[in-house]
Amino acid sequence: MDTADLLLHPVRLRVVHALAGGCELTTAELCARIPEVAKVTMYRHVALLAEAGFLEVAEEHRVRNVVERRYRLRRDRPTIDGDAAAAMSLDDHRRGFAAAMAVLIAEFNAYLDRDGANPTADSVSYRQGTLWLSPDELNRLLGELLATLRPCLDNQPIPGRAPYLLSPILFPTRPPPP
Repeated sequence: MDTADLLLHPVRLRVVHALAGGCELTTAELCARIPEVAKVTMYRHVALLAEAGFLEVAEEHRVRNVVERRYRLRRDRPTIDGDAAAAMSLDDHRRGFAAAMAVLIAEFNAYLDRDGANPTADSVSYRQGTLWLSPDELNRLLGELLATLRPCLDNQPIPGRAPYLLSPILFPTRPPPP
């Protein structure tokens, strides 16, 4: 199974999101975080991600004659880079977008279901707007966004710091006028 096929699945994407930012979790803890996924299904997806090199075992210990493993994302894990994205078919992109949206909805519902969820106090945003951009303006905007986000990408979990899911979605809504 190639990288795109592995990652473009809602359950596996949720596992990757759950382990992002240096988190280490057991499969049982992943099941608790994603309770709508059956335990056997979760174990199967974690095994697939581990076999494919996305996850590594952070530690192991015995619990009642069973080896319990804590998993983390590998820093050198495969990604869908620009070349891989360019090689994807339109149906692959459609499937990837649908998987990303399914994950986004599931993560947002999990947030709302938490005790004390407060979208206003937590600065939750899901605004949409249309930008009219030339190719040069689009490239400049993307560069500026990356430059703004880059310093935060390596932040580690520390007291007072919470993980936020940022999901920018950008696509042309219609062809440019002649």
